[in-house]
Amino acid sequence: MEMAERWRPAWADVDLDAVVHNAALLGRLVAPAELCAVVKADAYGHGSLAVARAAVAGGASWLAVALVEEGVALREAGLEVPILLLSEPPADGMAEAIARGLSPTVYTEEGIAMLDRLAREGGHPPVGVHLKVDTGMHRVGAAPAEIPALARQIDAAPHLVLDALWTHFAVADGARSSDREFTNAQVARFDETLAALVAEGLRPRLEHLANTAGAIATPAARRHMVRCGLGLYGLAPTPALEAAIGELTGGDGLRPALSFRTQVTFVRELDASERVSYGLRRPLPEASRVAIAPVGYADGVPRRLFDVGGHVLINGVRRLLAGSVTMDQIIIDCGPSDTSDVKVGDEVVLLGRQGDDEIGAREWAEHFDTIHYEILCDIGPRVPRRHTGTLPS
Repeated sequence: MEMAERWRPAWADVDLDAVVHNAALLGRLVAPAELCAVVKADAYGHGSLAVARAAVAGGASWLAVALVEEGVALREAGLEVPILLLSEPPADGMAEAIARGLSPTVYTEEGIAMLDRLAREGGHPPVGVHLKVDTGMHRVGAAPAEIPALARQIDAAPHLVLDALWTHFAVADGARSSDREFTNAQVARFDETLAALVAEGLRPRLEHLANTAGAIATPAARRHMVRCGLGLYGLAPTPALEAAIGELTGGDGLRPALSFRTQVTFVRELDASERVSYGLRRPLPEASRVAIAPVGYADGVPRRLFDVGGHVLINGVRRLLAGSVTMDQIIIDCGPSDTSDVKVGDEVVLLGRQGDDEIGAREWAEHFDTIHYEILCDIGPRVPRRHTGTLPS
């Protein structure tokens, strides 16, 4: 449900200047390769249209999405740059993908045949397709041995053009020697597959292999284009890769674009040993002021944040939760009643900087044994995104 009006004091700030900066930095890092900005899943929860425009302003020459619907929304908003569909579109979405000028990924005989037929029936110019080879991720894509036949099928199709050959890395962010070896093996499989096409006179215009991690850690994989998602939003996949960016750019770094904020809506004083929230999980160690903030697990605040000793920031100070995260609210232990100055209206930072401290998506990811991507994408649609900074038209 789309809420026309919002009265709850909870929001996510998205700094578009940071997105522009990150796109420009990544573009400099991988040049002369082109930058493809991955804006699927509503730009990892940042807002796809605003982020897409900021990424293009920062130098991205391509966008990438997961769904035909996502590409259509960008086209309807006036984005004219090439838009890559990262998986072969479903049969009932192919005609719309062609009509909107999206660049489909293909990896099946049936998909190729249908795209060619629909392009002919619609009277469209030849459609540039990106043939995906599975070099070890084993998600989608054709096996290397199947690629030559698929490329020949594309070459023989009057209404298709083999625009690119591409693959996706599985462990480009890994620090183990086995991870590096596997990534190098993926590059080698890609090159062997490409060589088989070239031998038949079927060289595609573009080659692209690298995600954010691969673009940083595996220069040989940059080729003609890199597909950056997480880096666009100001986060490196690992601390080691974050340090590597600084080394490669002379000390420049990525800037996190999103912060997740709310406000104190109620405070109360409770005696020592009182227990709060569902389950009455923990007694207060001393008489304390507790504060209520109107966000919960329905908004992407993990229910386990209390269990792992997670904090929020109020007035630049880290505060523990006093009890379990509920669906719509959190309860914060603000310390002894006689010294706490927390009051209704104070800003509460769940993710982001306040004063001299910062709680980042990596901190939450480490708490919950997951990845930054999940943390960002889990911030729900009830939380409005407030885009600040550059708003390219």
